[in-house]
Formats: sequence, structure tokens, C-alpha cells
Amino acid sequence: MSIDFFERHQAVLEQAQRVAAERGYWSPHPESPSPRNYGEGSAEAGAAAFEALRGKPFPIDLPLAEGSVGGEMSPFGFALGITYPRVKPDALIGAATKALAQWRKAGPRAWVGVSLEILHRINKRTFEIANAIQHTTGQAFVMAFQAGGPHAQDRGLEAVAYAWQEMARIPARALWEKPQGKNEPIRMEKQFTITPRGVALVIGCSTFPTWNGYPGLFASLATGNAVIVKPHPAAILPLAITVKIAREVLAEAGFDPDVVQLAAHEAGDDTVQNLALRPEVKLIDFTGSTQNGNWLENNARQAQVYTEKAGVNQVIIDSVEDIKAVARNLAFSLALYSGQMCTAPQNIYVPRGGIRTAEGTMSFDDVAAALGTAVEKLTADPAKAVEFLGAIQSEATASRVEKARGLGLPVAAESRTLEHPQFPQARVRTPLLLRAEAGNAALSQEWFGPIAFVVATDSTAHSIELTRRSVQEHGALSLSVYTTDPRVVEQAREAAEESGVALSLNLTGAVFVNQTAAFSDFHGTGANPAANAALSDSAFVSNRFRVVQTRWHV
Repeated sequence: MSIDFFERHQAVLEQAQRVAAERGYWSPHPESPSPRNYGEGSAEAGAAAFEALRGKPFPIDLPLAEGSVGGEMSPFGFALGITYPRVKPDALIGAATKALAQWRKAGPRAWVGVSLEILHRINKRTFEIANAIQHTTGQAFVMAFQAGGPHAQDRGLEAVAYAWQEMARIPARALWEKPQGKNEPIRMEKQFTITPRGVALVIGCSTFPTWNGYPGLFASLATGNAVIVKPHPAAILPLAITVKIAREVLAEAGFDPDVVQLAAHEAGDDTVQNLALRPEVKLIDFTGSTQNGNWLENNARQAQVYTEKAGVNQVIIDSVEDIKAVARNLAFSLALYSGQMCTAPQNIYVPRGGIRTAEGTMSFDDVAAALGTAVEKLTADPAKAVEFLGAIQSEATASRVEKARGLGLPVAAESRTLEHPQFPQARVRTPLLLRAEAGNAALSQEWFGPIAFVVATDSTAHSIELTRRSVQEHGALSLSVYTTDPRVVEQAREAAEESGVALSLNLTGAVFVNQTAAFSDFHGTGANPAANAALSDSAFVSNRFRVVQTRWHV
């Protein structure tokens, strides 16, 4: 049946490979939650499916479970009340190792076919998963639907496409002939078998559990590895639904469902450390703090570790045609999901002597005021603002806003608490925009959440040098530059390439620096401390399998 799955989805797989090579726009998963795309009643059915899960044990069959865990709280102000089976690390490893024996022998067509079918079924349940993401991460519903649904599914498919591409390069058999002059050539037949590395561990994050989780999950699964999915304790449900679907597909295809397992656990226990250091775990995908990512890289030496960690994202304003367009774009970038995105801008560099505009020179004070005014206008209507702000995922992030206020810096836009018209208990904050001088020690750390700084520099050259140094030392996933000067464009591009960060130029329209598109944009470069891999490229998948050869004389 797994071969049928491959053939069923082969056209989509081939199209994914073509588009990844061309880097143009394409998605097989509609991002609009319209009935035209997903059918009449699909939104209502998804919401009902989510509600049906609340207040009871999650319906997943994990025979080795002992006890249960739970405790997820919606950032919109209520408890989910869902409990999940808890499987101890030893049992997870044992079951994965056992399941891997059969899965390994199935081969690449089966691995890829099953992966594609899982993604297909996940897409059919996008509304249910979107509700789960909204009420674990705090994303507003449309963002939860798009980023946690189609965009995450695209990233998963992208990883599968790269996996198939890399494995398909290896022939199953070859005839080797070495000429021997007048004598008969030496002939050997060689068989090349693609084998998985072993057990893979996917460590989920609390803000983008599917978007950040699917690339590693599907890259490992499609290359034949057994996968243990460990969600963040605050955002278990989206990945629990994913694992349940995966196990159903595996069982239908005749495989042990323990090829994919759920490792739900309580906050603060040693599940991650226990699993990550097991010799059977050969692959780890992690998104989260620099501290935890560094620990994995330094201690899980038996595994290939892929990490996305904290970074300090930069914006350089040198010169503009229309400051209002720039301010509107940046204001939305700062406000989208309350800045709880790994690509959200933080430090906005502006020369102390001002910038050039179509109307003449604009002072630093006026630039800061324009940015602050844009943020305040954007978030002035709470009913509209909550639809892109969402809610603050954790109390720690909300507390970080107060900590930033305590720096005593001048305020360009004050952070306000908004009341959500649908969820009065939601934790909603508008962005806090502060003014700072270059060299302030606070600027060298990530202030995750709705916090940003307008930074006075000596010049644009100084801004570029600060950016280069910050990316090299602290990492970044995004750099945005506004300039009308071709020389500055080249200087910024050189700095971005040297320090290894993605560069966006003069974004004033409907694209924002926070956003990246599967099959076209590489998310992260792996070339600075914020991430050691890119989503997705060949390097992200090719080290997840090995080739074992057998040869004999013929």
C-alpha cells in the first residue's frame, strides 16, 4: 500500500522538486480558509473537532504509556483540559528501535509515499489543527491557519522533495568494469542500499509547533528513520494530532505505527536530556533558546543536531522615497503575532544625523516618531489589532515587556494591554518601541516578543558594521535594509553575505521581513549562530541517511 501512496502523490512530489529548483511561487495547499478551497462546513467541522478534544484524554493509542500529562493553557484565557499518554524514554527508544527494523527494509519509495500521504491527510484536517495552534501558541486564527497549516505543510513537503531528490541520485545497482589491456576486464556488480541513521528526535517549540516541527519530522521520516516527536509542554495538541495521523497511515500501510511516537511530558522534567543523550538517537531537530540549543550541540555528540536558536534581527534605514510606506511595513512586521517570530525585527538602525527622503532630510527624532506613530495607528482599534497581534504565548514574554520598560529608555511607542472582544482573558500587548544609542548593552540580546529599538548610529556605514558584528556574534535570521543608494545596496549585500544572513531590500508592500515562503526562500542560512541549518536545502536532508554497498565479481 505504501507504493500506492507514492504513486498517488508522485505528481505533487515531482512538481515540488521542479519548483524547489526554480525557486518560484507554488503551493499545493491553499492558504485561504475559504469553503472554495476546503469545502462547505469545513471551518465549522474543524472547530467542532477541536472542541470535542477539550476536557478529556487525547484519543491516541500508545500501548506502552504509563500515566498521563497535560496542563496546556490557551493564551486566550482558558485551560484546554486535555491529557496525553506519557511514555517513558526507555519505552520510546525500545519501541522505535523495534519498529525501525521493518521500516528500514521498506526502502525510499515506501518512506516517501507514507510521508506524502501523512501530509495529505494533515491538510484535510487543517481547520482542526489551526484551532489547536491558535489555542496553544496564541496566534490569531488566520495566522494559525496559514502558518500552522498550509505553510507548515509546504515546509514538510519541501523536506520530502529534497529527501527524494538526494536518495534518487543513488542507483540501486551498477556494473563496474575496469579495463585490463589485452586481458579480460575486471567486472563487479555493486548494490547500493540506502539506510536510515536510526532514531530521530524532533523537539517542538511553543510558538510554531508545526511550522518548525514539520521540516525535521518529514526529512527524517522520508529518509527511513523512526521519529520520536517531543512537543513543548505548552503546545502538545498540534503535534499530537500530527502523530496520530502519522500512526494511522503507517498502520494502514502495514508498518508498525511506532515508527512515529509522541513523547508528551511535564514542564521541567528530564525527558529531553534523557532522550537526547541515548546512543540510539542519531538525529535531533530543535527550535528554541540558545542555551538549550547549545547544550544539545555540545552534549548530544552521538547525533547529528539541527538547531534554530535565538538571534537579534536588524533593520537599517539609510534613505527612503516614502517614509510612511516604510513605517507601515515595519509597524506590521513588529506587530505580527506580537513579535513572537524568529524573523521579527528588533534593532532598527537610523543615522543620528537623519536620513534622506524625497522631501529632504528627515531627523532621527522624526524617523523614530514616524515609526512610533505607525505602530500606534496600526493597533488603535483593538477589534482589528487582535487579528494580527494574537496573544502572548507565555507569561514570561509578557514579563519581558516590563523588563524592557525598566531599561529607562525613551519611548517611541508605548505597549498597551488590549481587551480581546471574543476572549476577554486573552493576554494581548501592543509593541513597545524604545529609542536607544548604539553601544547600549541591551541591544546585543534577543528581546523575544513585542519589543524593538530605534537605534541612533553615527552613519549608515556604522549601521552596517554594527549589523555585521551582531550577526556574526549573536546570530540573526533576517536583515532588512531601506535605501535609495545603489552603493549602500551593495555594501549591505556584502555584509549580509559575509555574516551569513538573509537580506530583504526596501520592503514597503504586502511582503514583510518576518515571512518566508517554502520552495523559494531559505529559512535560515546555517552560516551564523542563530541556526546551524537552513529550511530546507539538500544539506538539511542528505545527512539523515547513509549508503551501504555490497559488491561481488561477475
